[in-house]
Amino acid sequence: VLLVCLAAVAAAAPRPQDGPPVAILRDDRHDDGNGNFNYAFESEDGTSVSAAGAPGAAGQSNIQGSFRFTLPDGTIAEVSYTADEEGFKPQSDLLPIAPPLPAHALEQIQFAEQQRAAGVVFEK
Repeated sequence: VLLVCLAAVAAAAPRPQDGPPVAILRDDRHDDGNGNFNYAFESEDGTSVSAAGAPGAAGQSNIQGSFRFTLPDGTIAEVSYTADEEGFKPQSDLLPIAPPLPAHALEQIQFAEQQRAAGVVFEK
């Protein structure tokens, strides 16, 4: 038990930084107090974040934004997104894309739609 506790303490100990602190090049923020806001942040290592939001019709915030950072292999990761009443919708070349549905699955969906249109009830 003592060995496990010591290992946990060692794992939780702060690690030294790999280099000097990264300078903040830009940090702009605006909030009008009515739910409208925007912000933009950029650091010297190429990390950037920006977003703009406004109140949505269903009481949520509608936000459009993006973030960008460098991966350990030097690749630039960039993600843009929309968050609204339909949920969080990211877009990026780094995100996986689902393969197209096979023909038999599309046929099953079409058949289910025909049954539903004919009045067949699937759930109760």
